[in-house]
Amino acid sequence: MRRVALVTLVVHDYDEAIRFYTEALGFRLAEDTPRPDGSRWVVVEPGGEGPGTGLLLARAKDAAQSARAGDQTGGRVGFFLHTDDFARDHARMTAAGVTFLEQPRHEPYGTVAVFQDLYGNRWDLLQPAAH
Repeated sequence: MRRVALVTLVVHDYDEAIRFYTEALGFRLAEDTPRPDGSRWVVVEPGGEGPGTGLLLARAKDAAQSARAGDQTGGRVGFFLHTDDFARDHARMTAAGVTFLEQPRHEPYGTVAVFQDLYGNRWDLLQPAAH
């Protein structure tokens, strides 16, 4: 079996990113290991059943990387968080202070709304339509 296991997400600060992803989005902290160079190997995962893709939260090391935090996809939606209960997760995330950029909408492929993470990266919260 092959799958994408991790996607790197450039962040300004490990701890603020961990707080956002675990508290506001409900991810779980899968790993937080110090590295000899002073960095950390920090992985958060959305949870759920079966293998998924984790996020490697990578602290920016220089000005060029720092400038990319929050704009890794040039303003496009770059991340897609699937859910089996859109209303539940939308309500929980809204109560936790997550900024949604639109009202939920119903599309042929499912119920969706765009939100942004703490740095401004755009995400879809998506409950796929039943097939």
